[in-house]
Amino acid sequence: MVHEGRPLWRRSSACGNESECVEVAVLARQVLARDSKRPAAIVLRFTALAWTDFLSAVARGEPRGT
Repeated sequence: MVHEGRPLWRRSSACGNESECVEVAVLARQVLARDSKRPAAIVLRFTALAWTDFLSAVARGEPRGT
């Protein structure tokens, strides 16, 4: 969604008042993600399918760090 020409950024309610969360904005054909601590930094862009695949992998416990 867009508000006043800019992406409408949201974060999970599980973040509470924490400042270390990932924020997500959903546009017509892509999903944007950014670090809430550094909103002016790099924004990652995903297709809707890639974002869905990513969320499914996280739900399955993938990818795992070393």
